[in-house]
Amino acid sequence: MVVAANPSHDRRSAVTLFSRLRTAKGQADPFPIYEKLRSMGGVSPAPWGGSIVTSFDLCNQVLRNRVWLEPDKQWREQRGSGTRWNAPSSREMSSTLPALNPPEHTRIRQAAGTFGRAALQRIGRTINRATEQLLCSLSEQLHSGVADFTATVSDKLPVTAIGDWLGLPVADWPQLRDLTHDTVFTQELLPSASDLARSDTAMSELRAYFMDLVRHRRVHPGQDPVSGWIRTWDAIEPDRDKADEGVYFLALFVLLAALETTSSLLSTMTLRLVEQPERWDLIAARPDLISGFVEETLRYDPPTHVISRIAAEDSVLGGVEIRKDDMVHLMVAAAHRDPAKHRDPEQFDPERKAGHLAFSGGIHYCLGAPIARLEAQTLLHQLVRRLPRLTLARRPSWASPRVAFRRLLYLDVAYA
Repeated sequence: MVVAANPSHDRRSAVTLFSRLRTAKGQADPFPIYEKLRSMGGVSPAPWGGSIVTSFDLCNQVLRNRVWLEPDKQWREQRGSGTRWNAPSSREMSSTLPALNPPEHTRIRQAAGTFGRAALQRIGRTINRATEQLLCSLSEQLHSGVADFTATVSDKLPVTAIGDWLGLPVADWPQLRDLTHDTVFTQELLPSASDLARSDTAMSELRAYFMDLVRHRRVHPGQDPVSGWIRTWDAIEPDRDKADEGVYFLALFVLLAALETTSSLLSTMTLRLVEQPERWDLIAARPDLISGFVEETLRYDPPTHVISRIAAEDSVLGGVEIRKDDMVHLMVAAAHRDPAKHRDPEQFDPERKAGHLAFSGGIHYCLGAPIARLEAQTLLHQLVRRLPRLTLARRPSWASPRVAFRRLLYLDVAYA
């Protein structure tokens, strides 16, 4: 059996690289670090145990093969009570759709339904209207000088789209957005104890909020998705308390999935647009490239840089033995720049046709991908049509210490 040639050496090298990756400097430009990780092989030892996967083909294989599972509730419980996997927020996340495996995943996904044509049309109207309003606000700020695109547009559009669809009070949207930002730490690769505590607090508040919402909608049903999920769950779950909790986990999942990563996509896409004037001119002249520009943003710098899976059985991946229940960390942002998959992977090319893994793959392909794409494409259309060319006002900054979820803290822009 083929195994890593120098696992102890590789693990020491990975420790150094991940230490750099988690710093502000590393988050500002993680891609040279990813190149060094790729040079260690398609599969290499992770500093904390398990393996790192940087090959595009191997990441794609794992995402589409049912031999590889989500780290679900049972797996987390087996890690022990003192681990990050059993923090209160992590236990809560283990009951949401992305953390489930078949057959439970299949049952809950069927109960959740999909974003059909009618839902996308309604959400699309909200996105169009909200984008116009947010860009008007941005324009007013720009007439006075510099504006933060992330705070003014990227953070607000996703919560408006999903908040309106779920029928959540507008006054609650800022709080829900802030709580969502805090819950991301429990999904991070190497969270600190203080970050986990922030996630625990935020998750507790979100549970209280959505359980109250579900109870209220049960008494005052409407045509909103939450009321629909209540009817669906009542048909499959005779225990009303369990049914209410099932609806809560669906609502929580939709909110978490819709905000953090979509906000990051919108900011990153806009950064790609304004950092080189010729890109703005290209998209303004060729709106047919807008979809390609969004997809290339998702490849070039995806919102989620790491996806984790566990082995359902003893396996071999890229010539490396992986034992049952061991974890593999798919470094998708590194895999997206794998030269074995993409020609000139360091070049941003909106005419590129090659695929990406930004929305995961297989049975866990992102349910909200159509909405994220709709928001990004709508925003890009309106940006180049409604505003004069924008430019970077100062170098942007990214949140740290992070690895899995790269996020712009601000994106200051001005009229060129």
